[in-house]
Amino acid sequence: MKERKNKELSSKDLSELVAKGMIEKKGLDIAILDLRNVKNSITDFFVICSGNSDTQIDALANSVEDEIYKMSKTEPWQKEGKANGEWILIDYVDVVAHIFNKDRRKHYDLEELWGDAEVTYLEDSMV
Repeated sequence: MKERKNKELSSKDLSELVAKGMIEKKGLDIAILDLRNVKNSITDFFVICSGNSDTQIDALANSVEDEIYKMSKTEPWQKEGKANGEWILIDYVDVVAHIFNKDRRKHYDLEELWGDAEVTYLEDSMV
């Protein structure tokens, strides 16, 4: 199993930094899914948001990476989807960021798929 190099931050703290990066670029409908008590979970947290355009989705992904690196010097283990701009996944091993265009997010509906997760929606007023 892959482990995150920098263990100074808990996975919960890391998930909050991911959300902060999303807030910086006005990510929409930010949700933090706590998967720690979900059987057969592949990670501790999913942090999900939507963007209105390819440009915003790209900016959200860059903001998440910048925020994590600035606070913890941690690089993502893996990144997917930067080329197509519909769904960017940034994998920090025990926290995975999902940045969707709105239609793709509805289509994949991760919140429903991981229905046993404890979900925290961040209020739009925080943005």
